[in-house]
Amino acid sequence: MRALVVGGLLMQAGIAAHARSIPPRQLLEVVDFGPPVVSPDGRQVAFRVEQASIERNSYDSAWYVQAMAGGQPPRRVADGGVPLRDVAGVAVPVAASWSPDGRWLYYTALLEGRIDVWRAAADGSLAERVTHDAADVRGYVLDADGRRLFYRVGATREAVADAEQLEYDRGIRIDGDVPIGQGLFRSINIEGRWATQRYAGMWFGRAPLLADAPDRWKVVDLVTLEVRDAPAAERPPMPPAISDLDAALPPPWALAAEPNGKRLAILTRSAPPPGFRHGLHSAMAMLPGQAARRAVPCTAGACVDKAIGALQWRPQSDEVLFTVTDPLQGLAQSIHRWNVRTGAVDPVVTTRGTIGGGRSGRPCGVSADAMACVIAEPDRPPRLERVDLESGRREVLFEPNVALADALSAVPPAELLRWESADGQTYTGQFLPPRAIGGAPPPLFVTYYNCAGFLRGGVGDEWPLASLAERGIAALCINDPPGYVFDAVQRYGRGVAGVTAAVAQLAAAGRIDPAKVGMGGLSFGSEVALWAAIQTDVLAAVSVTSPTVEPNYHLFNALRSDAFFAEMKNAWGLGAPDETPERWRLLSPAYQVERIRAPVLFQMPEQEYLYALGVSLPLVRQGRADLYVFPNETHQKFQPRHKLAAYERNLDWFRFWLQGHEDGHPSKVGQYASWRAMRAGLAGAEPEGGTR
Repeated sequence: MRALVVGGLLMQAGIAAHARSIPPRQLLEVVDFGPPVVSPDGRQVAFRVEQASIERNSYDSAWYVQAMAGGQPPRRVADGGVPLRDVAGVAVPVAASWSPDGRWLYYTALLEGRIDVWRAAADGSLAERVTHDAADVRGYVLDADGRRLFYRVGATREAVADAEQLEYDRGIRIDGDVPIGQGLFRSINIEGRWATQRYAGMWFGRAPLLADAPDRWKVVDLVTLEVRDAPAAERPPMPPAISDLDAALPPPWALAAEPNGKRLAILTRSAPPPGFRHGLHSAMAMLPGQAARRAVPCTAGACVDKAIGALQWRPQSDEVLFTVTDPLQGLAQSIHRWNVRTGAVDPVVTTRGTIGGGRSGRPCGVSADAMACVIAEPDRPPRLERVDLESGRREVLFEPNVALADALSAVPPAELLRWESADGQTYTGQFLPPRAIGGAPPPLFVTYYNCAGFLRGGVGDEWPLASLAERGIAALCINDPPGYVFDAVQRYGRGVAGVTAAVAQLAAAGRIDPAKVGMGGLSFGSEVALWAAIQTDVLAAVSVTSPTVEPNYHLFNALRSDAFFAEMKNAWGLGAPDETPERWRLLSPAYQVERIRAPVLFQMPEQEYLYALGVSLPLVRQGRADLYVFPNETHQKFQPRHKLAAYERNLDWFRFWLQGHEDGHPSKVGQYASWRAMRAGLAGAEPEGGTR
């Protein structure tokens, strides 16, 4: 890990001065931070970083400790293990716990095929495994004096493997918990091992066999490292949960408990506007105690009609720190402090990107005097900064992505755009101006969904925005306006209206060529991209990675619970295809293949591609699409080689269709031969011959 994170970054810094290009690989190899944790005395901060390794198709992670005062580089104290992913492929944040004396750092890690609690000396002198359990650790609590560690486990790894093998030998009974169309035996990576999967929850969560085994609590003596079972009466109290609050209160969606105190900060949603699932804002309040029936609201302007999150208490104070996300500023975030006694709210820091505990959305690390925050901006990759809570003064503590930051500083900066559609809906987006090539207006690539933080490749990181701009294609990432619209036609229509309005305004300003517009997206972004391809003629090329609703989607989930089908009714207005046939014909691209006139590149995860065959296979059969499926991938691809392949193919795809460019690498001869044949077929001409 040291060689990669430190040596690799030094290597990048060495080449940055000689290279103007921003290749997709450089975007993929961004070093990401986990949530920072400040030591009890406020003098040190611990954090984990992770970075993709193309060579090993994995990720390296390491724990670091750094002085909050800055002035010296961080100290590597331990290997962080294999970063865990959730069932959607998103990195699971792992926070550390400091011992009360600040000498030790406790954390969970997947190392050598098992999840245990580890501890590392803050001075970097030692890292050791604390638990040696036959089952993976689900969670842990350090007691107040730091002498004991309580942890919980479920079924043993051997018991899970035996259950999987027994199913394999005797046949797997198909029911509503079995994901139809997926591999049946050890086909998904869950908690670092290839596991037999089952649905978890109403939607598309996944869990291994025996995941419902009850928690078994154990306790470790941190002096002798002896382990024994922990009876319920001995376990430390758990933090207050939303379910513990008085039922008479409006139900909050988030809470933060005061450390070593009784007060709770809570967030409740505003009433949803007509046609929306949730309210668009949150109200913040303080409960004097868990059993309190009356909350003290925050009534200052910074608390009213705002998107608030990331609550936490400032140590040794009456202040609650909270983050405000501003949709009119492109989801830029700011942090404020609310004094629950006086009611005063003071701003701490404002950014033009995200600020907190990394991509997870967790809060900053905090002491009585300062915060340690991961800050990322549209055109500047993540780094760790110290923020003074009184003055707001910022100081960079650790910037591992300095080479990429330097390369980006040499190109035009991202521009925050704001515009309206014909019906008055306001949109924001981040626009990356392209490198000038000739005198004509450049092509445009658009991705739609969420553009918070550093722009890599849109949600899911599949379209290398900076690489596209550096090669002469303007890139625009559009934020979906706040609020989930119930009606799918209106939901998709809102997205398409934002895209077409942006294209029209940029074209009117002479900044792009409206005849050369491409679009790509993941999840809801895929749905909007295909809807735009069906409903408009604005797109010259499309790239999607997620399915939309079609009969296969319903068929493969036919054994799911009533709650699943209730959600299909809520989200799309769909029953079974024979129950709501007109609605299916309206919403599903599978019934509107002939209306898709732009060529489509499907780069889909194995877990989801079967849901999209109703639209992808007809288009491929007709020579109007290309389909790639990535093995063992979930909703968001996470294997580095797969992500790099998706990045590079998307770059090639849009350069081909929007610029007529072909990469001359010998490995791509077949790719371009297929695309030239596709282009000739779409133009009604014979396939072109020759290669560039």
